[in-house]
Amino acid sequence: MAEWIGFLAAILNTVCYVPQALHMIRSRNTQGVSLLSYLTLFSGVALWLTYGILIHNMPIMLANGISLPLIFVVIFMKMRHKYTLAIQRRQLVIVHE
Repeated sequence: MAEWIGFLAAILNTVCYVPQALHMIRSRNTQGVSLLSYLTLFSGVALWLTYGILIHNMPIMLANGISLPLIFVVIFMKMRHKYTLAIQRRQLVIVHE
């Protein structure tokens, strides 16, 4: 019974990142996302995954092993968006000079 509760918790916690990642991919809008928050979350999930591997707990490994790439997508999109905006701003300055 405890194992099934763990799997259900793993599924729910993992699924919660999917809408954010899909929204960012589709809209290419990352303004409302805190990079520091997601970097911290990524670190915590990586540690949980490591812990799950060390204690051989399948729900912990599964949830965090799936969540980690989803969180990475959000971080990647945010960093790419910041870089793109910086380049666009620099080009606008050059054009107006």
